[in-house]
Amino acid sequence: MKITGTFLDEISYDIPHQNWGRKEWEADFQRMHSIGIDTVILIRCGLRRWMTYPSQVLARECLGYLPPLDLVDLFLELAEHYGMKFFMGTYDSGYYWKNGDPVREQEINRAVINEVWEKYGHRKAFQGWYLTQEISRKMCGTVDIYAQIGRLCKELSNNLPVMISPYIDGMKSLSAFNSDIIRKDRSISVEEHAREWNDILSGIQDAVDILAFQDGYCDFSELKDFLSANRELADLHGMQCWTNCESFDRDMPIKFLPIKWEKMLLKLKAAQAAGIAKAITFEFSHFMSPNSCYQAARHLFNRYCEHFSLCKS
Repeated sequence: MKITGTFLDEISYDIPHQNWGRKEWEADFQRMHSIGIDTVILIRCGLRRWMTYPSQVLARECLGYLPPLDLVDLFLELAEHYGMKFFMGTYDSGYYWKNGDPVREQEINRAVINEVWEKYGHRKAFQGWYLTQEISRKMCGTVDIYAQIGRLCKELSNNLPVMISPYIDGMKSLSAFNSDIIRKDRSISVEEHAREWNDILSGIQDAVDILAFQDGYCDFSELKDFLSANRELADLHGMQCWTNCESFDRDMPIKFLPIKWEKMLLKLKAAQAAGIAKAITFEFSHFMSPNSCYQAARHLFNRYCEHFSLCKS
């Protein structure tokens, strides 16, 4: 199973920033295109006071810093040039939804989404939305955020698809800022995961179209069973089921480095065996690109291209 989509990690949260400008991003989009990537997903349009485009809403409501380059405009331009679909990520306060105020998170996002659609909604590559808040279980009022914000996105944009990428509460479900422990003693069972997510999806099935669980939080031996459960849940609730094949390694105390090719291949095979419709990754530019700040990413790119007999030029 090939990877045909990637997140664009702006703004970076727990991995180094590569300090790319127009030239570097254009070179990376060319590399993505060369291996068949047809979908790019902006993981978030803003985080706390940082933003990817000059948002008057975030400057006013969150005292946001106006960026020197409109990355949303650039990504749309490059996606249009290379024939890719662009999914717009929403705003993450990094605070309100995690601290008992999901209503405020919704209020800011409503204003941001209206601003984004007015500014970029006419662009050809604008083909969907990504709800950036990530959960593994029902928590922090996020189900209501998904439902309310997802519906608004669809209403504004004539029903463009809305995507979420939650994670599994597996044995690797640990803080990215803890390097002392890389595994928990207990993982959620497949059955418990399915029960909880059936309940969650029941509340958002008219607001979310694409379910793309992150694949890095459970043990490799459990992965196919979790992916199969995810696909069955998506089918039950009328959603597309993708897999977010993480291209970084969660098995090391260093957070985060490019994944070992053997592990990525195992995960892609598990997704194919589970009947997953599409594989995307978090994320090409840091962990899989020849242009990455990590030398190992270049080697991962080469192994991937060799396996699938893809042109690397």
